[in-house]
Amino acid sequence: MLRLISPLVRSWSLSVVLLSFSLQAQSAAPAQGASTGNPAIEATTANLAKSATTRAPDLLEHIVDVVLQWFHVKTGENTTTHMVICCLFLAAAILLRRLVTTIIFNLLKRLAAKTETTLDDKLFPALEAPVATFVMVTGIFAALKVLKLSETVDRSIGYGSTVAFSLVIFWGLLRAFNAILDHASEMAKERQMGVAAFMPWIKKTLVALFVVIGVLITIQSLGYNVSTILSGLGIGGLAFALAAQDTIANLFGSLVVAIDQPFKVGETVKIGANTGTVEEIGLRSTKIRLVDKSLVVIPNKLVSSEAITNLSRFTQRRIEQVIGINYDATPEQLRFIVEDIRQCILAEAAVDTNSVMVFFRDLSASSLDLWIVYVAQGPDFQQSLALKQRVNLEIMRLVAARGLTFAFPSSVMHLDGPIAKQIVAVKS
Repeated sequence: MLRLISPLVRSWSLSVVLLSFSLQAQSAAPAQGASTGNPAIEATTANLAKSATTRAPDLLEHIVDVVLQWFHVKTGENTTTHMVICCLFLAAAILLRRLVTTIIFNLLKRLAAKTETTLDDKLFPALEAPVATFVMVTGIFAALKVLKLSETVDRSIGYGSTVAFSLVIFWGLLRAFNAILDHASEMAKERQMGVAAFMPWIKKTLVALFVVIGVLITIQSLGYNVSTILSGLGIGGLAFALAAQDTIANLFGSLVVAIDQPFKVGETVKIGANTGTVEEIGLRSTKIRLVDKSLVVIPNKLVSSEAITNLSRFTQRRIEQVIGINYDATPEQLRFIVEDIRQCILAEAAVDTNSVMVFFRDLSASSLDLWIVYVAQGPDFQQSLALKQRVNLEIMRLVAARGLTFAFPSSVMHLDGPIAKQIVAVKS
């Protein structure tokens, strides 16, 4: 009971303060048609009267008029009935606000907890405070519309209602927008999408743009010419763009990286001459930890213009090598060793059988070259090295079993003629 009475007491106190303020403003304002004796003041007053085009919402005025008709109030002056109706509006706003926050939104939260998506779990708590504030703002300005105030005060209330309703609405939209962006960021992280690294600055950019649009719309609703403000911002933006073109180029480079997603944090990439692991993707630059553990900071405008090789996105690992057999080998031995090597590679479960190629390819200067190609089915680098090691050891065993030897670069010099005979004579 006390919780219900205390808001009524606060609303009664607020109405008394508003009434005293309105009576003071009404007594201080000059009578309509009266002259102040100062032409400048009269001109200013006339201009203000012409520019007073902002009004409270039509629905709000209609509600107030309907309530006044219920109570058969037709007088143009403030009476006790006006004060009672004013307090009723305030009390109704407080009760409706409590109903919205304690019953309606609690019900919505319980329903949201039963759904699979988590977006509604963030959206309803974000909208609770703006909706409650909207109810209170509606009740306060409806109560003020009941009172018969001077033209200057009515004009001030009209401006105040425009600003208040605009701020509350944009506040609610902004909180809902934040909840949606937070949900999108969580989904990007869960699915390990490359855009997850860019979500913080994407959120800041969109929120800043949203706030600017809201401020401009509010200014336009107050009767000011927004095109003049935008023209000034356009000239200033041009000067800023010329002075910070490198920074803007890096920002656009980061936007390209966010859209294309050629890599993400933790992947190993090759950008130009730099090969390493991506540690951070920022608005201005990308940081890469090289193999020697040094840190390279690459501007994003270079990242977006360079060829990028992502070494972490192999689907398979292709292994190619050439081994040389000594020229002492016979054609039959070469034919058998080629088939032995092919069968040894095909016996490996981790090898794609369609990719195996083993051929006696070249008669080189100092060796008989066997060309060996096969593909490891998995993308893991260490597993592919382990596979290559097993195959190489088996090749060494097979070569030794066939009585062959591996060749190494060598050359044979044949000496003939008088000089050769003198060398032979000296050695002997």
